[in-house]
Amino acid sequence: MDKVTTQAHAHKEVAAAHKHAQSASAKAVTGSERVDPRERLIVALDFPSADKAMELVERLDGCCRWFKVGMELYYAAGNRVIEGLRERGYEVFLDLKLHDIPNTVAGAVRSVAGVGASLLTVHAGGGEPMMKAAVQAASTPGAPKLLAVTVLTSMDAAELRAVGVGAAHSSAANALHAQVLRLARLARAAGIEGLVCSAEEVEAVRAAVGPEAQLVVPGIRPAGAAGRRDDQRRVASATEAIARGASMLVVGRPIADAAHPAKVAAGILAEIAGVE
Repeated sequence: MDKVTTQAHAHKEVAAAHKHAQSASAKAVTGSERVDPRERLIVALDFPSADKAMELVERLDGCCRWFKVGMELYYAAGNRVIEGLRERGYEVFLDLKLHDIPNTVAGAVRSVAGVGASLLTVHAGGGEPMMKAAVQAASTPGAPKLLAVTVLTSMDAAELRAVGVGAAHSSAANALHAQVLRLARLARAAGIEGLVCSAEEVEAVRAAVGPEAQLVVPGIRPAGAAGRRDDQRRVASATEAIARGASMLVVGRPIADAAHPAKVAAGILAEIAGVE
């Protein structure tokens, strides 16, 4: 029996204790609801192995109810890591950012539909036909809810212009803002109810798509550390993001790299609670 499976069995009691909370967190969390702050925090497990990821999970036990499994971890560990998290009672945000021709994306959605993830991302830039194909593939019972990624938080206005978004004579910042809104509306038209955007655009996106949309915001930095960007360009504090209309927040390196991850997570939860 491998380490991940062994740890999963050791945490059956944790899964049972969290059962009621997890049934609630599987539902969309909107900006208008008052919920447990732990339902709003998604901790990113951006690690090259399941063992490394589970070490952080162990250190954060009870601090959050959601974990993000992105491409690095999923390509290394596959469904095994999702199964381990689910056996502990946690919800999984599978962040694969699918972007390909409609048939291929639909096939990918069907392939992961039964692995236990609650959320799955596709790129809104793939176009409406691609997103519609993903929605159709995700219509089976047990499939994850889809989120459409608008513009990556690692991109700023200048980088977006460099790839051809925004006319040379227009304001780069305005072009970025317009592109996020354009993709958000396109995703909604395709039938995708949830979106991923930065805190800089979330207020405008919330106004454009309404109170029921699930808006997930990455690039979150703890209070007092908003200047830390790493490779992120558009960042904000948890307080700012929630106040502007975010439903859920994704936090990675500020928690994972901390000497005391649970302490940092608790601080972010306090920020969220302070807004509500």
